[in-house]
Amino acid sequence: MSSARLKVFAVIGVSVLVAACAGVGGGSAPAKSSTGIWMGSAGPHAVQPLPDKPRFGKPVSEADLAAWNIDIRTPDGQGLPAGRGSVSQGQQVYTAKCAACHGADAKGGPVYGTMVGGIGSFKGAPRVLTPGSMYPYAPILFDYIRRSMPMDRPQTMSNDEVYAVSAYLLNLNGLVPADAVMDAQSMPKVQMPNRDGFLLDDRPDTQATRCMANCK
Repeated sequence: MSSARLKVFAVIGVSVLVAACAGVGGGSAPAKSSTGIWMGSAGPHAVQPLPDKPRFGKPVSEADLAAWNIDIRTPDGQGLPAGRGSVSQGQQVYTAKCAACHGADAKGGPVYGTMVGGIGSFKGAPRVLTPGSMYPYAPILFDYIRRSMPMDRPQTMSNDEVYAVSAYLLNLNGLVPADAVMDAQSMPKVQMPNRDGFLLDDRPDTQATRCMANCK
């Protein structure tokens, strides 16, 4: 084929391509993906107007917050809920909902170690970590059980059940008598053996005051 005929075919091909591009997107070149697939016109598109103010959801009611507001101030028990539970009730709840992981009488099971004993062991080695040996305040026990137990169904136990299991564990550690009843008033009064075993964090940044206006 002569060079003249090749030039004619080249001109025709370019003309067809230009015509196709003009028909797709009103005269602007259509965009391609990285694999060469046509993605439509690359020309101007209509812009949707933005709302006149940001939309950050809806106000949260006090009732909505109540389900999340379960923190407890452990030194004095502020935030402990209504309810009560005895040692004997706690033994029943423990057998039904806790023993499978923690073992009989909280002495250790297939998932967790013992929760009984070890009082005074922090002064030597080995240390035995149990609620009785480690926690400085009894309300910590209620707070932890309510938040995280049972392991496969956390936060499903009622307040009465959590108080009862707490009473049972405190009794197993020899910290309350067998007829003890735990509630928001009695639990903070339990004297834990390791109450003075922690140091207050007095680093300078713990005394910092948060800036709320005109901050620099």
